[in-house]
Amino acid sequence: MSSPRIGVLALQGDVREHLAALESSGAAGSSVRRAEELDEVDGLIIPGGESTTMSNLLTVFDLLEPLRARLKDGLPAYGSCAGMILLAGEILDTRPDAHHLDALDITVRRNAFGRQVDSFETDLQFAGIEGDAVRAVFIRAPWVERVGPDVEVLATVPEGPAAGRVVAVRQGNVMATSFHPEVTGDRRVHQQFVDLVRKSF
Repeated sequence: MSSPRIGVLALQGDVREHLAALESSGAAGSSVRRAEELDEVDGLIIPGGESTTMSNLLTVFDLLEPLRARLKDGLPAYGSCAGMILLAGEILDTRPDAHHLDALDITVRRNAFGRQVDSFETDLQFAGIEGDAVRAVFIRAPWVERVGPDVEVLATVPEGPAAGRVVAVRQGNVMATSFHPEVTGDRRVHQQFVDLVRKSF
């Protein structure tokens, strides 16, 4: 079975943690900061961080248009937290000059769960993942307020004030979660993405 080469956008966020998760999920991980590095990968993870800062850094590193082009051509991608925001088609509560990649037909709300002090963990049922629930860590996380007709909802918040809110989606070769699976040691979300990339060869 071939090992796909999956890049992690290395502008901000949990780059090392995502690379470690990829390696333990059967992929060859690499950092991506330049367009030529983007050209060499079979899939891409966009990690958490601060979405408006990351959108600015995409332009600073001349990655915005090359990344948009590769996504339009079908590059598999997975975004966690700020990565979900960047992949969205519409973003609420963001700066007017912020860029996005328009790879998912969703509307997301930045910092929907509140500030850093409102970070929390919960267990989620995640479509396509069998066994125990997925432990999800939410840190200044977005949620999805609208999904397009071609978007599959993978997980929703099970209880509490945000019960029913959409926090994981997939559309074709693109996945996104509001939470950070790279920090828990549970590799099943990454494994699902690696399998998705492998099937796209």
